[in-house]
Amino acid sequence: MKLSDTIASVAERLERWGATYRPREIALFALGLVLVIGIADYAAGKNVSLSILYVLPVWIAAWYVSSTYAFVLAVLSVVIWIAGDLATGLMFPDFLVALWNGVVRLIFYALLLLLFQRLKSLQEDLTKRVEERATALTHEIAERQRLERDLLEVSEREQRRIGQDLHDGLCQHLTGTALAAQVLAEKLIDAQPDKARDSQRIVDLIETAIGMARGMAKGLHPVEMGADGLMQALDEFTATTSEMFNISCRFECDSPVLVHAPAVATNLYRIAQEAVSNAIKHGRAKEIVVSLDNSEQGIKLMIADSGCGFPSPLPESQGMGLRIMANRARVIGATFWSKSGLAGGAEIGCILTPNAGAAHV
Repeated sequence: MKLSDTIASVAERLERWGATYRPREIALFALGLVLVIGIADYAAGKNVSLSILYVLPVWIAAWYVSSTYAFVLAVLSVVIWIAGDLATGLMFPDFLVALWNGVVRLIFYALLLLLFQRLKSLQEDLTKRVEERATALTHEIAERQRLERDLLEVSEREQRRIGQDLHDGLCQHLTGTALAAQVLAEKLIDAQPDKARDSQRIVDLIETAIGMARGMAKGLHPVEMGADGLMQALDEFTATTSEMFNISCRFECDSPVLVHAPAVATNLYRIAQEAVSNAIKHGRAKEIVVSLDNSEQGIKLMIADSGCGFPSPLPESQGMGLRIMANRARVIGATFWSKSGLAGGAEIGCILTPNAGAAHV
């Protein structure tokens, strides 16, 4: 272990120790330590000096109590040191020598106290700056998460509006057009059968367009407001995907999973939607399983496919789809992951803890 690491470890332990006890208790401890060192110095005899150990209680008092009290202990340690030397039979040439030694020792302690005070001031200033930076960083992260949440909410709101416009506007207009073409086909069926058949084909094309428009509207506004809306939306989405892309895409849900917060349900649906789209587009998967269940950790959504999986090694810049899914999971407080499946393909999922889901109700 490096010396700097050792010093940092000792400093950390002393900080915890200082936070555990009150200043009065620390002051009594430092005073007792001075007396113990004085007794040990006396017991060591005149040939051994333990005077350097007095620095420890003086430092403790300066750091955790006050500089004034530390200086008082310094004066007391000098007095005890001189008295101990006299008690052990150490003779000074005259009183001035003993006084000079005491003055030099006090000057040393005074300089030491100034150094301790400066170090403490620097440490407090550093702690204050770290706390300010941590507070600013916390606010910045919270603001960023709020902006991400607002962007997703605006995006969802606009998609719902477009989906509603498609359903109420374009679909109704196409329905009216189909009815008019059907009436025309019925009028022409006796007089001009060829044109009647052409009109019927137009009706069929319009009805196909109506189905496509309704599918688009459903995709833009998929999740109903009920607690079971996510299950229904995922079931319909997988069935539509299977039919549209001619692949096996199924939804598995062994027991009812109720999501009471519409925003949470919508974001979970979008994660599944994006994961399935990536599996088809990039993974060329022919089999996709979307599962939803209640696990011990919370609501678990997982999308597993039989495609080519993720490239190895993964590129440093991941795709936009993964980042969007991760952002959606973070917004609702879910844990997101993406990895290669054990039997090949890719596996994408997230777990929503009960507390995280409750925050969005």
